[in-house]
Amino acid sequence: MKAILQRVKKAEITINSEIKRNISQGLVVLLGVAENDTEKQADFLADKTVNLRIFSDENDKMNLSLSDIDGDMLIVSNFTLCADCSHGRRPAFTNAARPEPANKLYEHFVAKVKEFGVKNVMTGEFGAYMLVSIDNDGPVTIILDTDEIMKKA
Repeated sequence: MKAILQRVKKAEITINSEIKRNISQGLVVLLGVAENDTEKQADFLADKTVNLRIFSDENDKMNLSLSDIDGDMLIVSNFTLCADCSHGRRPAFTNAARPEPANKLYEHFVAKVKEFGVKNVMTGEFGAYMLVSIDNDGPVTIILDTDEIMKKA
């Protein structure tokens, strides 16, 4: 499972040119579910995302987590994070999970984030066309890949 975390002042998502959802200070999470990902990885990633200390404290040091600042989260499914670009010029998406299990893990991740206490959680719509607008704060952008970080944990 892969996630791109973007620390934001605010963000908005428009789904199928109609539905708009927005958040204030917090994180935009682009979530990619790979073919062999599990709930264990989703749980680990949700915990890491909510508790990663990437927000500034009173001394302008990254010492605070999303939980510490009572921040918002916008979670967007993004199968293109699982792209294989090792051959040719067109990405292959064979590493991405099939839609049904991918959506199940996406929903599980969303539920876990809420369980960890994030009060304002907005989501995209799995499989829909989405336009995401962000005011990146910093900019601070972090890449998390459970295949890498869970080996070291």
